[in-house]
Amino acid sequence: MGRIKYYFRRLKALDYKNMWRIAGVISKETGKFRLFILLDMIGCSFIYQSGYLDYFEFEFYLLNRAERKTFITGGIANSIIVKYNQKEFRHKFADKSEFNKVFREYIGRDFVDLRESSDDLVKAFLAGHDVVMAKVTDSLMGYGVERFVTAEIEDFELFKKERMERRQFLIEEYFVQHEAMSSLYPESVNTLRMITFFDGKDVHVLEGVLKIGNGGHLDNFGAGGMYTVLDDGGKVLYPAFDKDAVAFKKHPITGTEIVGFQVPLYNEIVEMLDRAAREVPQIQYVGWDVAIGQKRPSLIEGNYNTGVFQMKPSLTGSKEGLLPKFRKVIDI
Repeated sequence: MGRIKYYFRRLKALDYKNMWRIAGVISKETGKFRLFILLDMIGCSFIYQSGYLDYFEFEFYLLNRAERKTFITGGIANSIIVKYNQKEFRHKFADKSEFNKVFREYIGRDFVDLRESSDDLVKAFLAGHDVVMAKVTDSLMGYGVERFVTAEIEDFELFKKERMERRQFLIEEYFVQHEAMSSLYPESVNTLRMITFFDGKDVHVLEGVLKIGNGGHLDNFGAGGMYTVLDDGGKVLYPAFDKDAVAFKKHPITGTEIVGFQVPLYNEIVEMLDRAAREVPQIQYVGWDVAIGQKRPSLIEGNYNTGVFQMKPSLTGSKEGLLPKFRKVIDI
């Protein structure tokens, strides 16, 4: 029943225009008729619980049935979330302000919640930081995140009014990242998405992903950013790619080599997550966004409803997804 509900919920939210566009992109790349691609997308949605963006991102059009079965699609990821993340505890992750309070030990930056703070406190906060980030507390994929230089805020009342109207209740100190991470692209905080599973005894790091900004202030895939996966030691093995499937061995703006890049303080990141993932044991499966400072890693947020980042087979030479690896730890 849960699978059927999920399917119809996704069907209701489907962007048919974009699905048609994506089918056209694949048609041009493969030489296959667009209608054939669309029918295959629909078939995969029933058989593998994949959305059309899964189909495109994981290159299902290049895979046979056995290979497709090894990928964690949106529907499979949702089933993990439903089974292992208890509803009554999800708010600790869904609300960014509450997350900051629960995981204060790990976030490594100052913050205020406009809903709970006096004007004097907020003014003092702004006076103490050169740059701040305003965030919608329950948004996804970087929606509603804005960067402000505090010296340019001339009218405090107007600033606060606009933030409240846009539901940007959380104001955070801007995070100064490690110079190695900045070398990739300095205009955004380039983060890691680390996916963990807590089995009640041990914390398993299932995947490490490097996200990099490109032309904006955010590293999110939907905001023009790119991603690639890491090996178990935090090293990049494959080119990064963006939402349009453009691959990058080097960053197009900075020229920094992406393939071969070593994430700094990676052991410290794993150690931090081993502690953080135990804080709310009722949420066993989490995608953590981690930023890396000069001396320590810090949590940006935790996603109880994380998607799974899997590399394109054309970039890795492997046509196996992450499902076999996840099944060694999780009963899916």
